[in-house]
This record gives sequence, C-alpha cells and structure tokens, in this order.
Amino acid sequence: MPETLHIDLLRHGETAAGRRFCGSTDTPLTTSGWEQMWSAVEAHAARWDRIVSSPLTRCAAFAHALAQRLHVPYTLDARLGEMHFGLWEGRSAAEIMADDGAALDRFWNDPLQCTPPGAERLAHFAARVQSAWNELASGTAGERVLAITHAGVMRILLCHLRQVPLERSLEFELTLAQWLGVRIAHGRAHLCSEAGAGTA
Repeated sequence: MPETLHIDLLRHGETAAGRRFCGSTDTPLTTSGWEQMWSAVEAHAARWDRIVSSPLTRCAAFAHALAQRLHVPYTLDARLGEMHFGLWEGRSAAEIMADDGAALDRFWNDPLQCTPPGAERLAHFAARVQSAWNELASGTAGERVLAITHAGVMRILLCHLRQVPLERSLEFELTLAQWLGVRIAHGRAHLCSEAGAGTA
C-alpha cells in the first residue's frame, strides 16, 4: 500500500485587532493567541517534516517559533494569505453595518458575486488558494506537513474537499486556532477532522 501524505491545517489564534476584517492587514497575535496555537499543536502531538505558512505575522511568527522548537524547515507562501477586504480592511462588522448594511448583507448571502468595495474577488482568492493546495497535495508520500493559515483559506479548502459551491464558503464555522487534518492516499483526500457547517 502507498504511504499516506498528511497535511494539517491550523488557523491563527486571537489577534490584537480583535473581531475585524483584517484580511491583508498585518496584525500580531495576542498573548492569548499564542497560547491558543501552542495548545492546538500540543493537543495533536504530531511530528511534521516541514511547515508552510501565510506570510502575515499572525501566522508566520508562530510558524517560525514552532519550526525552531521542532528543528524542521519552514517556508512562507503568499498564496496562503487571507482574502483582501478592500475598503472593509480594519473595520468591524458593526461599523460596516452602520455605513452600508445592505452591502454587508449581500456579501454574507452571496460572497461569490457580492465583493466588498475594492476587495479581492472570491473566485480569484479561491484560485490562488487552490494553487497552493495543489502543490501541497502533490507532496511526497509519507510526508507530514503543517500549513498555518487563515479562516478564509480554510473555508475555500473545505469547499474543495467537501465539493461545496464557493458561495456557501461562509457557512463553515471556524474557531480561533481551528485544526483541520487531511490525509491523501491513492490520489484521494480525506478529512479526518473538520469544521462544522453553520453560521460563520
């Protein structure tokens, strides 16, 4: 039997920006955010051959620290960065609702067609995430990889792995320091742990 390729996905923990649209905005983890990520890693007690991370500080700083602790290589991949939210960057949902509640409602209901002003289109975001995933999924059999990334990236991958339309991506509920495990064997990917579907 061929060996299985293990790819684990880890969302970053709490950030200094709080609950805001901080897609491409570089904001660091809080002390609690660091603790959330260390707890997630320790709970799974896995041993990785390498780590790949979004270049944004809330992912990359932890990736660097973990790679040093485990003595494994790590790389940064811009394709694993969060979606850019345009004029909504750095703003809370409440602030956007007060200014243009209709636009926010449209986005929640149909993110594929209703792009926030000046933002990256969901289809373009999905294409770059898919490109990164294809490269990860074509890795060496038996390899164990940890990818540290964002909620948006993980939602795109959940749509792909569960064959759900992109317009339903916001239905996946992801917590801070959320963990997803994917195993690839015989050319097929299997989710061994995943987020629930519900209100994002």
